[in-house]
Amino acid sequence: MGRLTDLVVVSGLSGAGKSSAMNVFEDAGYFTVDNLPAGMIRQLAGLFLHEGSRVERACVVSDLRGGDYFEELAAVLDELERSHVAVRVLFLEADEQTLLTRYKETRRRHPLARNGNVADGVRLEQGLLEPIRERAETIIDTTGLSASALRRKVASEMLAPGEPGRLAVTFCSFGHKHGPARDADMVLDVRFLPNPHWEPALRPLTGFDAIVVDYVARDGRLREFFDRTLPLLEYLLPQYVAEGKSHLVIAVGCTGGRHRSVAIAEALGAHFAGDERYFVEVQHRDVERAPSRG
Repeated sequence: MGRLTDLVVVSGLSGAGKSSAMNVFEDAGYFTVDNLPAGMIRQLAGLFLHEGSRVERACVVSDLRGGDYFEELAAVLDELERSHVAVRVLFLEADEQTLLTRYKETRRRHPLARNGNVADGVRLEQGLLEPIRERAETIIDTTGLSASALRRKVASEMLAPGEPGRLAVTFCSFGHKHGPARDADMVLDVRFLPNPHWEPALRPLTGFDAIVVDYVARDGRLREFFDRTLPLLEYLLPQYVAEGKSHLVIAVGCTGGRHRSVAIAEALGAHFAGDERYFVEVQHRDVERAPSRG
């Protein structure tokens, strides 16, 4: 027999964050498959149980994208349990308004919105998935959760303490004048650096533009900032990994959140992105805000 000890089936409402949840298991070393038809879960589990298989833990996402699936999925779960396969079902959901907002933001088509009405698709899917929801060992409501908060919750609910996995590090730029950064574990205030806002030609640009980065770096203090900050973070991040922390938010703040903080968050993200110990994400809270005139 193979060495399969844990098979997680992730299901739930479209737009509730199933792909983000799957990433948690992938970072923890699970073999992962997205959008797997229910019938193929049986075949995949069979492969993992064969002699010679080295897959010990696997996670599959299966939902209504696979077509007529809910009745078949229930039957597959029954079969796996009779075969003494360790199966856990994680079900993700969110309230209707949250799902509608997410679909509006991404402009994706709901798989059951045949007439283009997302609300009808959401309600139909809720009814169809109720039998799977009733079978789930863990149900997570993702309403109000950011992608990073969802990953933290999935990890705490589904992974054993000390489970090996990568630290999820989010570098987030923001503008102090638009309010403090929320949920930040560490805040780097970079308002001491040259401010491109006061240069009319640079004001409409952002920290993504090389000419803006050059302006911020013009007096050498940006280099000095990196020379001190990078060694500090290179020391701290492994300490958080050893502690078992699953997610760290490092906020970088300038005045408006469009120039200095954006350039620095991008640079920090690029520096750590190649390190396999970390899952790096870069976010920019205020970069799309129109620059003020004064």
